[in-house]
Amino acid sequence: MSETIAIIAPGEMGSATGRRLREHGARILTSLSGRSQASAARAERAGFTVVDDMARLVADSALLLSIVPPGEAVALAERLAPVLAAAGRKPVYVDCNAVSPETARRIGAILARAGCGFVDAGIIGPPPSATARTVFYVSGEAAGALGALGTLGLDVRVLDAPVGAASALKMSYAALTKGITALGSAIALGAARGGTTDALIQELRESQPALLPYLARLPTMFPKAYRWVAEMEEIADFLAGDAPAQELYHAMARLYERLAAGAATPERGELAAIAAFAKAAR
Repeated sequence: MSETIAIIAPGEMGSATGRRLREHGARILTSLSGRSQASAARAERAGFTVVDDMARLVADSALLLSIVPPGEAVALAERLAPVLAAAGRKPVYVDCNAVSPETARRIGAILARAGCGFVDAGIIGPPPSATARTVFYVSGEAAGALGALGTLGLDVRVLDAPVGAASALKMSYAALTKGITALGSAIALGAARGGTTDALIQELRESQPALLPYLARLPTMFPKAYRWVAEMEEIADFLAGDAPAQELYHAMARLYERLAAGAATPERGELAAIAAFAKAAR
């Protein structure tokens, strides 16, 4: 399969996804408009072709993958909708962001008005590589078009379900994994304040040893915490109708917001306490 695919934007996940596709024969286009030097460097390393004329990027692509922080997903669709509406040849728009089913449907409606095919996608796993387990779950009427990406190095699983299903699966998974990270971080801080870190770790070592490897990875959250704020809010939206559960994830959003604010000085304050707790758990 020879395919031209646009990826917006070349962040950590987007650049790794594009690199994986390019290694298997795809041509990858991206735009660097408004992006940082770090994004430009990632795009260059991944072998992307930079096309800052959005009309040309859209016209030249069979698929357009939106891979941005969840808080930017709707705005990107709204920004591209006029370009897509004017295009004679429209790519299938694939929203790969950690958003609630309701947000996915909202994005789908924006793209429908632009006359563009839309796929709801949820990525589970780290940035794709030869050794990583990364699965792209997709749903919606146009989802079958993505099955062929399996020949380009991605693990794509098509759900026989409407738009919103892939996002619901992503929300469920992220609520568990990132929720556990939030709980672990909160308890690490509580133990530090109470002076019980060593005793707690020893008790966990004896009674809950399966938890320790997960707790030892808590510091890997630090550079991602800012992205997880909006993701926790999307999970809260996903849990609409269950007020206590919604409140739980709104609170986790505030915790990640606070931790993200301290990411510039990880050697001090709360991040240092969490890092010390994780080190003791190894």
